Amino acid sequence: MNKLEDLPFFERWFILGILLGILAGIAAIIFYELLHLFEYIFLFEFIGMSYPRPIGEGGTLSFTFITGRYYLIPVSTILGGLISGIILYTITPGSDDDGTDTAIKSYHYFQGKIKWITIPVKVIASVITIGSGGSAGREGPTGGFAAGLGSVVADFLHLSPEDRRIAVAVGVGAGIGTIFKTPIGGAILAAEILYKRDIEPEIIYPAMIASAIGYSIFGSIFGFTPVFGYYTGVFSPIRLPMYAILGVFTGLIGVLYPKFFFWINSMFKRLRIPNQVKPAIGGAVTGIIALLAPEVLATGYGWISLVEFEKFSAFYSPVLPVVVIIIALPFLKIFATGFSLGSGGSGGLFTPGIVIGAFTGASTGLLFHEFFPSQVPDIAPFVIIGMMSLFAASGKVPLSVIVMVTEMTSSLQLLPGAMIAVGISYLISGNVSIYKSQLPTRKDSPAHKSEYEVPVLERLRISSCKLKDLKVSPEDPVERARQIMEENFLMSLPVVDELNNFVGVIYLRDIEKAGKNKVANFITKGSSYVTPTSSLASAMDAMNRQKSRWVAVVESCKSQCKFLGIVTLDAIDEAYNKEISTIKNNS
Repeated sequence: MNKLEDLPFFERWFILGILLGILAGIAAIIFYELLHLFEYIFLFEFIGMSYPRPIGEGGTLSFTFITGRYYLIPVSTILGGLISGIILYTITPGSDDDGTDTAIKSYHYFQGKIKWITIPVKVIASVITIGSGGSAGREGPTGGFAAGLGSVVADFLHLSPEDRRIAVAVGVGAGIGTIFKTPIGGAILAAEILYKRDIEPEIIYPAMIASAIGYSIFGSIFGFTPVFGYYTGVFSPIRLPMYAILGVFTGLIGVLYPKFFFWINSMFKRLRIPNQVKPAIGGAVTGIIALLAPEVLATGYGWISLVEFEKFSAFYSPVLPVVVIIIALPFLKIFATGFSLGSGGSGGLFTPGIVIGAFTGASTGLLFHEFFPSQVPDIAPFVIIGMMSLFAASGKVPLSVIVMVTEMTSSLQLLPGAMIAVGISYLISGNVSIYKSQLPTRKDSPAHKSEYEVPVLERLRISSCKLKDLKVSPEDPVERARQIMEENFLMSLPVVDELNNFVGVIYLRDIEKAGKNKVANFITKGSSYVTPTSSLASAMDAMNRQKSRWVAVVESCKSQCKFLGIVTLDAIDEAYNKEISTIKNNS
C-alpha cells in the first residue's frame, strides 16, 4: 500500500477527512458536555436560575424564567472570568484570540501549525467563561479544538505544510458544522471563513467528508433535530422589500459589532494590570448588564427559539418591558460580548453574532407586524433571516451562513428573502470583519504567495545566475572550437573578437568536416543575446529560437556588444529552484 502522502488528492483526503471527522465529532461531544457541566455548576447550582435551551437541544416553548439568587449573577461572571484568565494567561500567555481566528491565522502565516498545549487550555477556559454566564459562543472553541487536533494529526502523519493547512481549515468547518448540526454549512464555512471576498475550493471536498462524519457521531448521541426546530412558514414575495430593509439594519449593526469588540479589546490591552485579572473585569461589566437583561448571559440560543415562536412571556427583566428588552437586546448583547471576550475571556464570536442578528430581526419583524399585520402575521422569518444577514456581514461568510441557518431551521422557504438581506448587509458592511486574521483574497495570503506573484522566470534577472566564460575568437582554429564544445557538452559556442565584442555563434554541425579552417569562416551572425537585466524568461526564449542550451550575455549593445559570458539552461534552473525554495520557506 502506498504511503498516505503519495496517494492522489481525493483518495488521500477521503481517508484524512474521515479521520478529522471522527476527531471533530469527539471534540464537539467533549466541549458540549463540559459546557453543560459548568453551566450546571454556575447558573443552576450557584445562582439557582433557569436558563432556556434551543428546541433542538431539548428546550421547551413553555419555559419559565426562575430568578433564583439573581444578585449572584455578577459574582458568577467575575469568578468565571478570573478562573478563565488565570488558566489562559498563566499557561498560554498571548493566546487570547477566538479559536476560529487562531486557526485562520495559523492557516495563513504558520503553515497550519498550532501548539498542542493551547488546545486543552482554550477548551477549559472557554467552558468556564461561557458556563459562568460570559457572553460568548461555543463554535469558536469547538472549531479551534478540532483545528488544533487537525494540526497535531498532520504533524503525527508527517503531512506537507499544504496538507497541514487544509487539515486546520477542515477542522474549523467540521467542528462548527458538527456542534451546530449543520454539516453542509460547516463544509462551506471551512473554505469561506479564511477570506473576506474569496473561497478556498480545495478545502470543500475534505471538509464535506469530515463534517458528515462529525455530524453523524454527534447526532447519534444528542439527536438530529435542527438546533432551532422546524420552521414551517411559507415564502411570501410581498415581504422581499421588508427583508431588504432588514438587510440594511443588520448590515449597520454588523459593522457596529466588530468595531465595538475591537475597541473594547484595544482598551483592555492598554490597561496596565495583569492579564489574568482583565477577564474578571469584563465579567463584572457583563454581570451588571445581565442584571438588567439576563438574556445576554452565555450563548443565548434558547432565547432565539423563544422569540422565534413569540413566547414573549418567557423573557425577564426587573425594570424593562418585554418589547424594550427585545429591541435593546442586540445592543446589550454587543456590549456583553465585547466585555466578556474583549477583556481577554475565551469563547467564540459566531454565536453572539447569531443572537444579535436574531433580535435585530425580531425588532424589525415587530415593526412591520405593527404596520402590516396581514403581510407579517408572525416575526419568525425575520428572526431567521436576521441571524443569517448579520453574521454574514460581520463574519464575511455569506454563503455558509445562509446554508447553516437553513439547516438550523430545516427550511428552504426563506432562501430568496435571506439572499436579498444577506446581499445588502454584506455590501453595507464593507471590509469590516469580526475575524482580524481574515485576508481579502487568496492573492493576499502568504499560503498562496508563489501562485499570485509575477511568474518567477519573469521576475528573476540574468544577474542572479552564474555565467560561464566559454568563447572562441575568429582567428582560432575550428579544432579548438570543436574541443571546447565536446568538453562542455555543447553544440555551439559564442564568437568574440579581440576587443571582447560578441560577434556571433559557431555551430558544431558546420565544422564537423571543416578540416584546418579558422572559426571566422563559419560564424553565424545576428544571433540572440541577453543582458544582465534581462529576465530568465527572455533567456529561455532566446535559447528556444536558436535551439541551444545557452545564450550569450552582453553588457550593452548600442554600438558594440561587450561579451560577459554565457548563461546556460542549468544555471537558469539552479536560480529558479533556489527562488522557489526561498518562497516556500517564507510562506
